[in-house]
Amino acid sequence: MDVVVVGSCMTDLVSYVPRLPTLGETLHGHKFSMGFGGKGANQCIAASRLGASTAMVAKLGSDTFGDNYLKNFKDNNVNTEHVGQTAEAATGVAPIAVDDKGDNSIIIVAGANHCLSRSDLEGADDLITSAKVVICQLEIKPEVTLAAMTRAKNQGVCVVLNPAPAVKRLDDAMYSSCDIFCPNETEAEILTGTKVASISDASAAIKALQGKGCSTVIITMGSQGAVFAEPGQEAKHVAASPVNAVDSTGAGDAFVGALGYYLACMPQLTLSEKIQRSCTIASFSVERPGTQTSYRPKHELPKELFQV
Repeated sequence: MDVVVVGSCMTDLVSYVPRLPTLGETLHGHKFSMGFGGKGANQCIAASRLGASTAMVAKLGSDTFGDNYLKNFKDNNVNTEHVGQTAEAATGVAPIAVDDKGDNSIIIVAGANHCLSRSDLEGADDLITSAKVVICQLEIKPEVTLAAMTRAKNQGVCVVLNPAPAVKRLDDAMYSSCDIFCPNETEAEILTGTKVASISDASAAIKALQGKGCSTVIITMGSQGAVFAEPGQEAKHVAASPVNAVDSTGAGDAFVGALGYYLACMPQLTLSEKIQRSCTIASFSVERPGTQTSYRPKHELPKELFQV
């Protein structure tokens, strides 16, 4: 496989509201939709729609949401040989509020995602160790995520960690067990304890993260694009194209999925170019509502994004 994702699957329950509610407030929404989400699955679907051969290692509930999710993977050409179902917990859900500016607030209930175990990883070992790129996040048990990263890295597979949702005390081994550490600005702020609002803030945060053991660090910053640094080099800024934002939900996952695609399928590009193109693909996603529904397939994107 080009890209193997070890991670989460969520059913998104999206409410569109004039603004995000304050504590204790009840608001009237003007639209509701239900879709497929979860950071892991989003990133896998995004990579698949760009043309990468992809596989998912995950756990769903033995319920309607789980059955529907399996079909969604198959509809998007994702290998599901190691997507299991369990009666121990329901399929994960993510209630989401999206305001009229396109900003969002998300709650996740992991459910069956926390049932993915090390024994599941052992069963998927051939898949993980033969991939070009393995992508992980923090929506499954951390020890399972770390085991997948360690196994892949030890076999020379390129490992990308999207440390989301961020936690203040991340296992030190997480920093050193990946080739690319890719948080957004909020996650970088939580992990470093310093504000990350500007390009210079991000550059300082990258140095702090590399001090924790990271190799290459990419901090995504929404409309500001991304800031990255490879080992021993100064941080560089990659600007994002201005867009008419409708819904930013899943844009970060679109970026990570696109990055996985470029790492696996267009290795001849420089890292800066891979990041630039991933930013562009993520920008396209915010122009459409929903999460995976906003990810455009390869034939709907500019041809130059896939040329050397």
